[in-house]
Amino acid sequence: MKQPGRSIADLNDWQVARHGPTPLFKQVYLQIRSAILSQALKPGTKLPSTRELAAQLSVSRSAVVAAFDQLIAEGYVGGKTGSGTYVAADLFQSSAAQKAGLRKARPASLDVFVGDLVDVTARNDERPFNLGRTLIDARTHSAWRKLTARAFRAIDPVHLGYSDPRGLPALRQAVSDYLRVARGVRCDADQIVITTGTQHAIDLVIRVLKLAGEKVWVEDPGYPLTVRALVAAGAVAHPVPIDEHGIDVRAGIARARSARAVFITPSHQFPTGVVLSMSRRLALLAWAREARSWIVEDDYSSEFRYGGRPLAALQGLDDAERVIYVGTLNKALFPGLRLGYAVVPTTLLPAFVRTRYLADRQPSSLHQGITADFMEDGHFAAHIRRMRAVYAAQRDLLVKSLRRRLSGLATVEPPDQGMHLVLHLARGLSDVIIQRAAFNQRVVTRAMSELYLAAPPRSALMLGFSGHPASSIPSAVARLAAVIEDAAG
Repeated sequence: MKQPGRSIADLNDWQVARHGPTPLFKQVYLQIRSAILSQALKPGTKLPSTRELAAQLSVSRSAVVAAFDQLIAEGYVGGKTGSGTYVAADLFQSSAAQKAGLRKARPASLDVFVGDLVDVTARNDERPFNLGRTLIDARTHSAWRKLTARAFRAIDPVHLGYSDPRGLPALRQAVSDYLRVARGVRCDADQIVITTGTQHAIDLVIRVLKLAGEKVWVEDPGYPLTVRALVAAGAVAHPVPIDEHGIDVRAGIARARSARAVFITPSHQFPTGVVLSMSRRLALLAWAREARSWIVEDDYSSEFRYGGRPLAALQGLDDAERVIYVGTLNKALFPGLRLGYAVVPTTLLPAFVRTRYLADRQPSSLHQGITADFMEDGHFAAHIRRMRAVYAAQRDLLVKSLRRRLSGLATVEPPDQGMHLVLHLARGLSDVIIQRAAFNQRVVTRAMSELYLAAPPRSALMLGFSGHPASSIPSAVARLAAVIEDAAG
């Protein structure tokens, strides 16, 4: 990282504020990240040791170690055993290399039959291992009950009339504060539009961007309701394959370079669980900026990361306002809440607010007020901390049970984030057949092969672990294992 005659501090005139609101580790992280993104630190550049950098900045070594850990987790830097830490070599690809890759790729198209969109009753199934379910503990239940009672005792005049279609100022401010701190999102309260959830936000995006007849990228495999909403609206969906680094940006450009938008789940890809690599993030942002296209970032389960700090949102890297960031409180708290949010670029905000008003006028002011109080009083952050520990324990129990019962028939790795895991089945086993047989044994799974559009499908089962009591997991695994053993003969 050092250059001849210049120190790392000289290069960027770095300083740390010891008594400011930003933790020391984050100040170090942000300054290194900024130097990498501006290419003041070139790919392949060696960083000083944590001890050297700590001495240079006069901070504790633990702060520098924490900053390095976050940079490594997000893909900005990588370690080489016995050699040190280096800026990732693949962050910035040359335009010539991109064009060479594009010439070899062939365009693809997608013809999707919408048909019956979804069996809505399946979403209500409480049996393991249904997806999208949550738990709340006694503390959250008690806090929510008290805040609800308080809201009803003193009905605010705002509830007696129509309010801002963007949502109540108090909730928008609470969401904005949370996203800036927890997710690294660049926003203020005026950019927040409260929705009923992610699906509602996606519907608003489709309307605002006028996607009927327009080309869009979708992940392959990906979230089926997003794809179906796009096709139902008349968009031309182009499936872009997913690999271990996330969405293949080169393939997307080759198939639909002038696409109007891309819909992605970069922090925890649905359904595979992979994280979009930093080089792909930068390539995606570069494409959107050059093509004047939009990136719709669905950050559906960012609160629940079990290994290290949450990864920064893609939107936080966007200096051209091409990212529409959507999230949900329904998974962070409980689906019956029906509250989510969109962080809207300023150029789209007037159209987004008008569309929100025409579609549904406004979200429930009463539920908004209770949720704002819940967040402002610190209950939300405490709930997330407790549930993260609960879900991590349930994930670990599920992985342990699956490995013990299904050695040789299936493989599973504990995900670092999210509310479900993927059980990859041995060759020759059909996830669709096993899904149906397991349902007859009171076990709900999701066949991942059904979520592929054009890419070769993989036989695997998606198992939710977040909303099911730990006591129910071993017996459900035993029933699922019996089904898989029977299918294997």
